[in-house]
Amino acid sequence: MAAVTRSCRPWGSLLELFGLVSAAAAAWDLTSLRCNLGAFCECDFRPDLPGLECDLAQHLAGQHLAKALVVKALKAFVRDPAPTKPLVLSLHGWTGTGKSYVSSLLAHYLFQGGLRSPRVHHFSPVIHFPHPSHIERYKKDLKNWVQGNLTACGRSLFLFDEMDKMPPGLMEVLRPFLGSSWVVYGTNYRKAIFIFISNTGGEQINQVALEAWRSRRDREEILLQELEPVISRAVLDNPHHGFSHSGIMEERLLDAVVPFLPLQRHHVRHCVLNELAQLGLEPRDEVVQAVLDSTTFFPEDEQLFSSNGCKTVASRISFFL
Repeated sequence: MAAVTRSCRPWGSLLELFGLVSAAAAAWDLTSLRCNLGAFCECDFRPDLPGLECDLAQHLAGQHLAKALVVKALKAFVRDPAPTKPLVLSLHGWTGTGKSYVSSLLAHYLFQGGLRSPRVHHFSPVIHFPHPSHIERYKKDLKNWVQGNLTACGRSLFLFDEMDKMPPGLMEVLRPFLGSSWVVYGTNYRKAIFIFISNTGGEQINQVALEAWRSRRDREEILLQELEPVISRAVLDNPHHGFSHSGIMEERLLDAVVPFLPLQRHHVRHCVLNELAQLGLEPRDEVVQAVLDSTTFFPEDEQLFSSNGCKTVASRISFFL
C-alpha cells in the first residue's frame, strides 16, 4: 500500500488541528485584503486560499459539494474589497463528516493565529449557553460580544457549533449583523464571516445519498439542488434548532447551505491513511483493516455509511497501534 502523498502545508495530529497546537498560516500578502482597523488586525488576517484548496483536496474525504461551495464562497468574499454583506455559511450533515474539520481549516488559512487568533470566536451551546432560562442574558451578552469585536476588527470569524442545541431565539440578535446594512461609526461589519454548524438535515442528506447509491448514481452526481430544499425544510420544521424564531433563514441571510454527505468505507480508509501520515507512521494494512472492522456502518442491510464518519479514527488508531 502506498503512503499518502502530502504536498500541502504539514499538519500535526488531529488533536493539533482542533487547537491544542497552533500553526501560523502562510502569509499571502494581498494589501487590498488587509483589515484596516488596527495593526494586529492587519497582520492577523492572511487568507491563504491556495493552501486551503490543497488541504481540502487531500484531506477532506467524500465531500465534493462542501469543497466546491466553501472555496467558491471564500474566493468571492475575500477578494472583494467592499463586500455588500458578511459571508454567512451553514454547514449541515451527519456526525464525523468533516464540518468541524472544515471550520478549523478556515480559521487556520484565514488568520495567522488560526483558532487561537483573537479574531476567531468559537461558541458552543454547552459551554456558553447551557441554561435556556437565561436566554435574555445570553442575548444581551452575545450581541455585545459580536458588536464589540467587530468594532475592534471587522475582519473577524464567528463559529457557532451544534446549532441544533442552541437555545431557540438566541440567534435573533445576530440578524442585524448578517445583512447588508450594518455599518456603524465607520466600522464595516460586512467583512465578517459567520459559520453555523449543525447535524440537522443529516438524516435527509443520508437518505438522498442512499437513494443515489441504490440508483447506481455516483455520489459526485448528487447536486446541491437536491439537498438544499430538504435541509432547509428540516431546519425550519425543527423548533429546537438555533435558527428557530430568528428570521435568519426566512430572510435568506445565509449565503450558502453546505451539505456534508455520509462517508463510505473507502472514505474512512482515506481518513485512516491520512491520520497515520500525520502521525509520521507508514501505512500498516493490519491497523487500517482493524479500524475499518471496528467501525459501525448503516443501513443494516447495505452496511454502506459510517455511523460516526471519521470522528473516532484518531482514537481507534491509537488503540490498534
